[in-house]
This record gives sequence, structure tokens and C-alpha cells, in this order.
Amino acid sequence: MEAASSDQYRSSSSSASSPARRYYLPKPGALRRPISFEDSPDWDDIHLDDSIHLATAASASINSSAYPSPSPSLPPPASGAAAAACRERKVAGATLVWKDLTVSSLSTSTNRFSDRLVKSSNGYALPATLTVIMGPARSGKSTLLRAIAGRLSAAERMYGEVFVNGAKSRLPYGSYGYVDRDDVLIDSLTVREMLYFSALLQLPGFLSSNKSIVEDAIAAMSLGDHADKLIGGHCFTNKLPNGERRRVSIARELVMRPHVLFIDEPLYNLDSVSALLLMVTLKKLAGTGCTIIFTMYQSSTEVFGLFDRICLLSNGNTLFFGETLACLQHFSNAGFPCPIMQSPSDHFLRAINTDFDRIIAMCKNLQDDQGDFSSVSMDTAVAIRTLEATYKQSADSVAVESMIAKLTEKEGPYLKSKGRASDAIKIVVLTWRSLLIMSRDWKYYWSRLALYMFIALSIGTIFSDIGHSLSSVMVRVSAIFAFVSFVILLSFSGVPAHIDEVKIYCHEETNRHSGAMVFMLGHFLSSIPFVFLVSISSSLVFYYLIGLRNEFSCLMYFVVTIFMCLLANEALMMIVAYIWLETYKCTVTLACLYVIMMLVAGYFRKRETLPYAVWTYPLSFISFHTYTVQGLVENEYVGTSFAVGEIRSIPGVQAVRGSYDISSSANAKWVNLLVLLLMAIGYRIVLYMLLRLNVRKQVGRWRAWWSRIHRGAGAGAK
Repeated sequence: MEAASSDQYRSSSSSASSPARRYYLPKPGALRRPISFEDSPDWDDIHLDDSIHLATAASASINSSAYPSPSPSLPPPASGAAAAACRERKVAGATLVWKDLTVSSLSTSTNRFSDRLVKSSNGYALPATLTVIMGPARSGKSTLLRAIAGRLSAAERMYGEVFVNGAKSRLPYGSYGYVDRDDVLIDSLTVREMLYFSALLQLPGFLSSNKSIVEDAIAAMSLGDHADKLIGGHCFTNKLPNGERRRVSIARELVMRPHVLFIDEPLYNLDSVSALLLMVTLKKLAGTGCTIIFTMYQSSTEVFGLFDRICLLSNGNTLFFGETLACLQHFSNAGFPCPIMQSPSDHFLRAINTDFDRIIAMCKNLQDDQGDFSSVSMDTAVAIRTLEATYKQSADSVAVESMIAKLTEKEGPYLKSKGRASDAIKIVVLTWRSLLIMSRDWKYYWSRLALYMFIALSIGTIFSDIGHSLSSVMVRVSAIFAFVSFVILLSFSGVPAHIDEVKIYCHEETNRHSGAMVFMLGHFLSSIPFVFLVSISSSLVFYYLIGLRNEFSCLMYFVVTIFMCLLANEALMMIVAYIWLETYKCTVTLACLYVIMMLVAGYFRKRETLPYAVWTYPLSFISFHTYTVQGLVENEYVGTSFAVGEIRSIPGVQAVRGSYDISSSANAKWVNLLVLLLMAIGYRIVLYMLLRLNVRKQVGRWRAWWSRIHRGAGAGAK
């Protein structure tokens, strides 16, 4: 019986029925001995700051000819002196060990860290290897990855120990890279530009000193054919495929020359071909010495054969840790041998994913051509307990504990924190990058420029030829109010671009590539030329079509006032974009704010006649419509007069005050301009405080708390 079980295991893991499996999965007897930092000869020969060698280099641990090339256009592997040079540029990986690692989340009912997401996990990751954390949804994969990397949120707490090269410590800055599941890229940049800017934000020095590092990262991820293509494409070219976008996200972390690379779901949204090519690239990258740890939901047989070790989780419990083929043997020993024609990862997830119980219940009588619908007849909860108990009593568990003890009894090389770019350089880089993005992305200012010109022409032609008589005063005031209101209202077209900018900041801030002050100043400085271009172009068209005062000083005041108004509006839009990060919610919020500001600006009803509570104070005082329209009307009518009959004349201020309140002082308009400047600065300060306090995480925590309370109340009612 045991022989039959063993034969079934061997046929399922390296069966002759599947050439791909026979091609990628070595025989169980051929499992190589794990390499630790203490007995690896590379530690004394490799400098920790050596850059990652190219993906095309010959690898000591991988026979490159045994795998399909990620890019057919890449040159063949180097040979002779070139290959030796590549081997000398290997990177020293790091040995990671996690022992009795438990992660708890903050419970909303008890306000304590009582909800355990990961439970007493043990494992290790060695240099030049791929270690995968696999399991069904909500099994704790990403939580365990973030815990090992030291990136848990404030609502999560870790218990246990993490060792780096045998020492209990955290990974210092620059020694590791972390790639999130979602690709946060800038579509209007090329691949090379994206990596250049990333290098400038992360590393000290300027462009020339980081160029070789960027080129190494491009080659390491086989992006040479796409290096000069726009990530998001344009009207004549398509955007990069998902596989290449994923490679760019990984290459962005490689510019730091990390010793350890963490990747959350590297195959997320990839097809089978792109997934295989990416994993082959990561396997070659690991061959340079880098330690790679990543999470994965499931994989094909070919991809599964590339893994060195697997950590299998279910509901936070570790069901297995060890060599990938040993995991197949573990399932076979527990009574769940992998069928011949089924992928190992599919079989694992079928056995430990409780969602399949509902599918089996709905399809109880359904059978496929080969028999039963399911290859596992046991209830999933029972299967999970069986696998966990079998693992705890197995030789694999003992081997893991022995290896952990061996790896932690002696400290290896200490990973030092790498240098960072200064804040001044980061501000220059972000300003430069934002200017480049704005010049290429029509969503930023070019669409707004076209809309503003259209509105200026429309309002200007509607209110043209109104003359300069007393009867034209309020018509001209109406035209000014309409122009200001629509110029502010049409800022909606820039909302998607602001959201993209905030998303990039959130990603870079999480990876410590940027900061609140750096981002705020960089965005502010880069927006000035485009806002001024929009202001002066639309103002000139409107000013002369309406026939306002033919004085250069009045024209310049008009342009500068519109410019200050739009600067304040830019800051307000960025605040709303940061809070919501959704186009629809941002648009609705801004529409409500703009309508309220228009209503209290004093045009429809004088400010002193508005209800004092709320509408006069504070709303009318925080509306930039109020100061913009008031300043422009004072600029037009203070110091002018209109003839009434042949003898008598009245001041322009008196002509306007019948329906709109302005000051007769010659300095009043400068006060309004100063208020707009202070509002532009004030909104920026508010934005800085929101970024500095990380309000988005707090809002997310409140939302989670409220949803749990709501679900609890609903369950109680039932």
C-alpha cells in the first residue's frame, strides 16, 4: 500500500504524462542541500554594495539553457572573461529567519490586539533562493510577508522574532525592496525615465552616478526592448502589457541593489505566459545571490517547479514549510496525494480552501469525465487539521527547527543602512518629474487650457460690445463673476491627474522614497508655470473681449488675481484628492464646495445680508470666489466715474454698490490679493498636515471600525 502511495506521489510530481512537469520538477532524491550564510564561500568574496548583475549573466545555481528566455531579443549568456566579470558582480543576499511569529490585529469589540492573523509561524529564506508563501485568500500571506519585512500597520502587532543574518534585528533602509500587489506607475513616463527618477529619489548622487544602476535594473528584468516606451502608451502606441508593468515595479526596487526582495503577488493579473516569463526572470535574479520572498495564491506546474521552498498557510496556521517537492510528499503522507493530471498548487488550495465546501455543496451530484468533482473527499476543516497535525509530527518540522537553530547560533555580516538622497535633491527631482508629466499628460493642464480658452471665448463673445455706460456696470460685474466661477468649476478636469499624483506619493512614502514636505513643495513648484499659462491665456482673451480698463497695471492685476485663485484651488483639489482617491467622490465633493462658495460670494446676495451663522461666518470668509470677484470688480471700478446727464457724475464704486458691495479704498484690491495668497499658502499647510499625520490610514481605520460595528449590529438583529 505504501509502495502504491509512493508511486502515485512520484507520478504526480514528475509524471511522464506531463513533459512540463518532468522538465521543471527534479527527482526527490536530487534535492540540493540548503545553503546558509555561514558555510557559503561567497560571503568573504562579495561586497554588500555590489550591484545586481544582468539577467543574462551565467548563474552558478541555474542552468540558463534549461529555461525559456524572458526576451528573445536579449543577447546569449556571456562566456569567458565576460561571464567571469558578471559573476564578480553578484550581490550578497541575506538570510532571514522568523521564529514563532504571530501577528494580531486590533479588535474593534475589545479594543485589544486579539484577532490573530498569523499564528506561530516558523521558517527561513536563504540567499539565491525563491521562497513562496502560498495559501487561499485571507490566509495571512501578505500579513506574514509584511511582518518579516517590518511593514506592519499601526493596527497590527507582531510577536516573535525575526533574524537577519543570524542577528535579531530589522532590515535597514536600502537593504531590501518591497513590491506591492498593485502596480503604481506613471503612465506618461518611459520605463527608463521611471527608473531614473526612482533612483534619484532613493540614492545619493545625481543622474550620472546612478545611470549604470538603472541600466543594470533594466537588464535584470529583461526590459531592454521596452526601456524607451511610455508606460501608459499614447494615441499611436499601446500601453505596456501587465507582465512588463510588473517587471517595471520590481525593477524600481532593484535600483537600491537590495539584498532581500519582497514581492506581494508577483503574478497578480498576469496570464500564464507572462507569469512563467516573470518567474524565470526572478529565478535568474535569485541566481545572482538575492534572497527573494513572495506571496502567491496559486501557480501553474511550470511555475511551481521554479520554487525552492514553500510556506503553506491556511487561516494563519502553517501547514507546511520546506522544499517544494517535500510538500507534495507531505500531502501524500497526510492522505491527500496529488492526482496525476492536476497542478500541485491547485491541489494544495483545493485541500485547504474552505470556499470549496460551498462549491461542493452546490454541485453535490456533479461529476466530471474522470469521476468525482473533487479530488479531496474530506471536509476542508478536517483536512486542514490533519495537514497541520501531520506537519507538526513530521521530519520536515524537525528539520526546519534544526535549520533555524543553526542559522541563528552565529551572526553573519551586518547589513548597513544605505545612503539616501537629500531633501533638496528630492524636491528638485519631484519638480522636474512633475513638469515632465504635466507636459505630456493631457489630463493635467492641456485639457484645462482648452476648456478655459473655450469658456473665455464664450463668455467674452456673449458679453462683448456692452459699452461703458452706467447701465453696463452690472452686466460687466456679471461677466466677471461668471468667468471666475467657470474657471474654478472647470478644474474638475484635473481631478484624475491629482489622484494619480497622490497615489504615487502614497506608494513612495510607504517605501520611504519621499516625504510630506518634499511632495508638497515639488508639486507646488511644478504647478506654477502651468497654472500661470492657463491664467494669462484665458485672462487675455476674456479681458479684451469684455472691454475692461485699457491699462497695463489693471490687466496685470487681473492676471495675477486669477493666478492666485487657481493656486488656492489647486491646493484644495489636492486635499480632496488625498482624502478620497476616487474620481467620483472627489468630483461630488468639489462640486458641493464650489456651489456653496459661489452662493456666499456676495453676488446673489450681499454678504452683510446673509445669515450670520454658517453662511457669513465662516463660509463667506473661506470662499476664494469672494476675494477674487471683489478684487477684480474693485480693480475695474475704483477710481472711475460715470456721467449722469450732462453735468453730474457718480463714482464707479457707488454705481456698483447698488447690488454688489466693494470698498472705495485704492488699496482694497491689494488686500483681496493678499488674502488669496494666504489662502493658497493655508491650503498647502493643511495638505502638509494631512500628509504628515497620515490621515488616510486613520480614515481607513475608522471605516473598518464602523463597518465591523455595522456588521455586528446586523448579525445581532438576525
